[in-house]
This record gives sequence, structure tokens and C-alpha cells, in this order.
Amino acid sequence: MKLKTLIPLFISLILALALVRSGSAQSSSDMKTFYSKAYAGMSVRVDATRETVPGDNMTVELWVNCTADGVHVDYFNLSIYGFRNGTDKTFLTVKSIMYNVSLTYNNLTQYNFTLQVPADVWDTTFVELLFKYTIVDSSSPEYDVDVVVTSVRNTYLEDTVSRLGNLTESYQDLNNSYWQLNETYNELQQKYTALEGSANELDNTRRAVAILVVTTVFFVATTLYLVLRKPKDYW
Repeated sequence: MKLKTLIPLFISLILALALVRSGSAQSSSDMKTFYSKAYAGMSVRVDATRETVPGDNMTVELWVNCTADGVHVDYFNLSIYGFRNGTDKTFLTVKSIMYNVSLTYNNLTQYNFTLQVPADVWDTTFVELLFKYTIVDSSSPEYDVDVVVTSVRNTYLEDTVSRLGNLTESYQDLNNSYWQLNETYNELQQKYTALEGSANELDNTRRAVAILVVTTVFFVATTLYLVLRKPKDYW
């Protein structure tokens, strides 16, 4: 009885693990390595969301690996910024990752930041890394690195282009309709002119007939009058 009870539980666990792995694979496919560099005693890598749209989320992952003994981090700061309307720089988040910390050899630390992109921010976003560290008996240079990361699609421009495309199609349709109507108008104008000419000819013919009838009537009346007025001969 216990075995029969455990079998459905095992099946459920297997399905759950499969779904989790599928979700992980799908989420990792949206990430891209934008920066990876090995410094003396330290290596740094930045992964981020490949592409997003205003109003949606973007994720930035920072990997810091200590590759030497005696590494001491004075400070390690991370900033993520974009551009409002594609022009005005604006910070999306500012984080202090490490401050006055000693690292151990081969220690890998991962930091994950997920944030929402404002509705008026688009185009390229950046990750700025500002850090300073020392290795025992060595100098302590300061590093300031700007990394191009997630591209935020300019959906406003895309919508505008789409609307312009629709307007262009409407304009072309109206233009085609105009020329079709213009051709129809020209044909009707030609027919009207022809009918007008025929009407003028018919009117002239009617006038000529009327004049002829009047002339004929007048001639007949005159003839009858002369015949009737002719004096009779008496024998």
C-alpha cells in the first residue's frame, strides 16, 4: 500500500522538476554575457537580459571571482542607467556591492538585480562598474567600466512607424481612387460634350424644320389667297 502511495508522489516530483528545468532553460535563453574580463587577482562578468520593452523587467547578473590570495576590495559599486526618451541619462539602480572586504582565493560571488524599465526609457542601457582593490604588496588601481547591456525597444517609434505605414497605405488607396474617379469624370465629360453637340445639332434641325414649316404654310396661304382673289372671267 505504501508503494502505491509513493508512486504518484514520485511522478508528481518528476513532473515538477521537469517544469522547473524547462522554466530555467527558457529564462537563461533570454540572458546574454555582455562583459567578461580577467583582472589581476579578480575576474568580472556581466550577464543581462538580451532585449526588453518599456514597462517590462530586465535582469542584470554580476559575477565576481577571486583568482589570487590576499585580495582586498576597497569598494565595488554597480550602477544601471538608461535614457529617457532615448536622450536623457537616468539611473535605474545604484548598488554598493562590496566595501572594505577581503576575498578568499577561488571565491565566486553572484549578484542578481531585477528591475522594471520605466515607460519612457528606451534604446541601449548600461551597467557602470566602479571598483578598487588591492593584492598584497601591490598597487591599488581604480577601475571605472561602462558596459553596454540590455537593449530596450523603442515601442513608441515602432507604433508611430506602424501608424505612418497605415496612413501611407490609406493615402495610396485614396490616390488610386482619385485617379479612377478622375478617369470616370473625363469619360463622363466627353460623353456630355458629345451629347451637348448632338443636342445643339438637334436644336438647329428643329429650328430649320420650324422655319421650313412656317415658310411652307406662308407660301401655301399666299398661293390660296392669290387664287381666291383672281377675278372670274365672264363669257
